[in-house]
Amino acid sequence: MSQAFKDELAKELGFYDTVQKDGWGGITARDAGSMTRRAIELAEAHLANQKHQQ
Repeated sequence: MSQAFKDELAKELGFYDTVQKDGWGGITARDAGSMTRRAIELAEAHLANQKHQQ
């Protein structure tokens, strides 16, 4: 995952302020899991969209 993508996910999920203040080590396991789940959702949606365009 690129740094920019991780930052965008953290902003979307509401814990970017923690990342800015404490770094990535400052987020909770729940936040990390939420970020991973959201990244997977976005990737799956992107792949589904590509299939429909072909």
